[in-house]
Amino acid sequence: MTTVSVHQFRDNLRQYADLATKNHEPVTVTRRNGGDFVVVSMDDWLSLEETLYVLQNKSLMEQIEASIKTHNKGKGRLLSQKELDEINRI
Repeated sequence: MTTVSVHQFRDNLRQYADLATKNHEPVTVTRRNGGDFVVVSMDDWLSLEETLYVLQNKSLMEQIEASIKTHNKGKGRLLSQKELDEINRI
């Protein structure tokens, strides 16, 4: 993660915006009196929100845990190539 002062950020806004959006690298912006902040791309922010939602949802986490156990036992269902193709078109 790149860390810059608010003055560097302001003077080079385009460069740091590109770093966050094109390289998906968060940029930490520090301020002399505190109140630091982080700049991330919209895609990264939405991904983080989705991850937090899943992690906070007990039912989903239980389903994931059950799936991992089934997979580790080698008893999971194998999808056909047709089913995989249908999923990947979503």
